[in-house]
Amino acid sequence: LGLVNTKGGSQSGAGANARQRRIQEKLQELEDKGKERSRRNQIRADLLQAGLDTNIKTYLIASGVVGVVAALVLLIMGMSWLVILPGAAIAAFGLPKVALRFMANSRQKKFTKEFANAIDVLVRGIKSGLPVGECLNIIGRESPDPVGEEFRLLVGGQKIGVGIDELLRRGLERMPTPEYKFFAIVLQIQQQTGGNLAETLDNLSNVLRERKKMRDKVTAVSSEAKSSAMIIGCLPFFVMGMISLINPDYMALLFTTRTGNFLIGGGMTWMLTGIGVMWKMINFKM
Repeated sequence: LGLVNTKGGSQSGAGANARQRRIQEKLQELEDKGKERSRRNQIRADLLQAGLDTNIKTYLIASGVVGVVAALVLLIMGMSWLVILPGAAIAAFGLPKVALRFMANSRQKKFTKEFANAIDVLVRGIKSGLPVGECLNIIGRESPDPVGEEFRLLVGGQKIGVGIDELLRRGLERMPTPEYKFFAIVLQIQQQTGGNLAETLDNLSNVLRERKKMRDKVTAVSSEAKSSAMIIGCLPFFVMGMISLINPDYMALLFTTRTGNFLIGGGMTWMLTGIGVMWKMINFKM
């Protein structure tokens, strides 16, 4: 009996190791595909993640308009061309990128907030005997966007005959969060090896909720440092505005002389560098 138990235990351990190996391989495959597509067409990926239904041409036109508006504003302020040209270039290439990243992060936060609830609906539906497709349809119909939108696209793709691997890959392009990546891996591994999908998804739901708890704890711990960083970053602009109100001629030299323009450029560079360093120090990714 001891030999039999040892053999059974070794077979169970080998099966677990094989499953872990498949999960690692699938995770690496998804990451490689995501990096390849990101390098090929970063702008398209940013637009998809931001949830914008537009094309690259429209984005480039909007970026050009932003650059022209920034140049006109700097010209009206009396800046020299040494400040206008770099400022317009930064506005044209930087501001749209920052706006897309902000929209994408906001969309991903909303998705992560409701995703565990969607997994719970899927688990309860499977345990009650409903088909997986019907459970996905319920989530797409009842869950708020962007969770509902992603599941509606998943169900719609299945109806027209698109494979689950391709649908999940497209979903990861639109929503490249670790939570959705876990979900994609679970579905693909379960499709290949079988097993109790409800139990696996239930474990996934527990993992997602624990990650959310940890993320909330990190946010609470780092909130004081973030507030300090925002105050330090805004303080120079506040002081400049107050001095401009009290003594406009004193601050006008920064805008009307070349030396003042260089000082503004150097100060902004160092300010942005410091803000970037502080942001990296206090921004924890989970």
